[in-house]
Parts: sequence; C-alpha cells; structure tokens
Amino acid sequence: MSPAAVCVRGLSYAYPDGQPALDGVDLTVAAGERVALLGPNGAGKTTLMLHLNGVLTGSAGSVEISGITLSRKTLRDIRRRVGLVFQDPDDQLFMPTLAQDVAFGPANFGVRGEELAQRVHRALEAVGMAELADRSPAHLSGGQRRRAALAAVLACEPEILVLDEPSANLDPVARRELAETLQSLTATMLIVTHDLPYAAQLCDRAVVVDHGRVVADGDTRSVLADTALLAAHRLELPWGFDLDAALARKG
Repeated sequence: MSPAAVCVRGLSYAYPDGQPALDGVDLTVAAGERVALLGPNGAGKTTLMLHLNGVLTGSAGSVEISGITLSRKTLRDIRRRVGLVFQDPDDQLFMPTLAQDVAFGPANFGVRGEELAQRVHRALEAVGMAELADRSPAHLSGGQRRRAALAAVLACEPEILVLDEPSANLDPVARRELAETLQSLTATMLIVTHDLPYAAQLCDRAVVVDHGRVVADGDTRSVLADTALLAAHRLELPWGFDLDAALARKG
C-alpha cells in the first residue's frame, strides 16, 4: 500500500514563552483526501499547518509526508510536496507581475525555460486567471489575489495543499469562485477554516482541534451535526444553515 500523504504522530510544540500550542497531535490523511481542520482561535490549527512543511519544528513527535520523515535533510523535498497557501495573499505576492509571482516558487526549485513558462500558464489556467498574467498583483481584487496566491503554490506542483482560512474576507462571488477552483483540483487538501459551510462544501472529513489536541475526527456531516461538540469548542453553523441540503448539493 502507498504511504499516507500526511502522517503526524505525537506532535508537540510550545511557543517561545513556554505556552503549549500542540500537545501530542496524531493525524493521518490519505492521498486524495480533503480534510477540514476546524477549531476556535488559538486552538493550534495554524501552528499544526506550519509543521507540515517545516516552517515550525516540534519539540516531540514526527511528521511524515508520503512516507518521508521531515528533517533537515529532507526539508527541501518536503517543501516540494507540501504547498502552503497563507490567509493573507500579501505573504505570497510581491513581484511586479502576476506571472513573475507564480514563477517564483518553481524557479526557486530549479525549474527553468519552457517548463517554467508552462507551469506558470497551467497554474494560472487552473485558477481562471491566465488573461491577467501581466497584471500587477496590487491591481487585483481580494478574491483574485487569493486565487493568485493559490496559483503561486500550484506552479510548484505540490502533492498536498494546505490552505489557511481561504474564504476569509471574501465577498460571496469570490468565495464561490475560489470554492469552484478548489473543487477542480486533485491534490490532497487540508483546509484550516472557521467557515463551517465552506468545510461542508469542500471536505468529506472534518478534524476538530482545541487546546493543541485533536478532539474529534469524522465525516463532515457527523462532526457538523454534533451541536454539543461544536458548542464545546466555540464553533457554530450560521443561523438557518441547512446542513443536509448543503451536502446534497455537494453530492
């Protein structure tokens, strides 16, 4: 059998001031899965995300990506495989044109010439922005900038996409357009979000993290239908949201 796309075992991490952020996290994600990572502010979701390609390193435990244990020796290979899309596109868009931004990552991994040009084009096509290749990212809308940041990661052709609050601060049209883009992708996906309807729309599995621990893990419907669980961890579906109808539309 092929190894899991992500295998986290006993992962612990504390902030520099000693405050624990992760406390023995175990998480396995199969290749091709789409998993929503849910939890209140300060739960440890983003901290966990940053361990998956070595931005942060735990004090205990291990992280494996496609069977490769994360270490100093494997860090570059892991970062080819795991693409992080941050909540703020300004963290990823800094070049004069969109095409240059999208080319930056693969060029950093040694891709050159026609192959680089093709990667840029494919990534921009995937997010529906090929016609804006020469546009300055500063002149894009919020939704376009979010999709541009995604394209910058897709150009590196990662096996695993990890997205931090992808729907945050988007208007309804931009939110829908981004969801449609994400639904079209085949990569293994972890989506860190407070947006429970987005989780229902995009992910078949939901993992709830609180106080640095995994407190629930199951199919999205079961997790989101458990009102006691959600309330215990400061999560809530919007008033009047019909979970069954939303999942039926997805199916």
